[in-house]
Amino acid sequence: MNMQRYSLKSLFFPVFFSILLLTSNYLPADELKNLDPEQVEVLQKNGALIIDIRTVKEWQSTGIIPNSKKLQFFDPQGKFDAETWVKELNQVKSSPDQPVILVCRSGNRSSMVGNFLTQKLGMKNILHLQNGITSWIKSGKKTIKDQQTTSPLK
Repeated sequence: MNMQRYSLKSLFFPVFFSILLLTSNYLPADELKNLDPEQVEVLQKNGALIIDIRTVKEWQSTGIIPNSKKLQFFDPQGKFDAETWVKELNQVKSSPDQPVILVCRSGNRSSMVGNFLTQKLGMKNILHLQNGITSWIKSGKKTIKDQQTTSPLK
């Protein structure tokens, strides 16, 4: 009987640790939150950082949300460098826990990028404008014309 206890006891920690490792992928990650234009305005007034991930051509076409930062994620061919992009994002954030609102044209790219940041990189306070700049414009919100064409980060 003592031998059985010893065997169970000696197996407990390796088995427990293995289960913990296997299930860590299933622990809930921070989820991307969808925002409407009014929620974006309120959060921006309270210090949230708006990051427009669209291309230069898109910024020029529709303008950008006032006081947002331009940080293109995908190039026109759909390629990206996530490591460089995250470094640039961290440079414009005022603090590590500052809320970040991602904006694209229709909400598809910002949703993909937001899910990547929250689920793969474990970043917190990542949100996105549901239906993108299109919903912003349809709701009658102001955009400003993009004057800078040389550098995607402003």
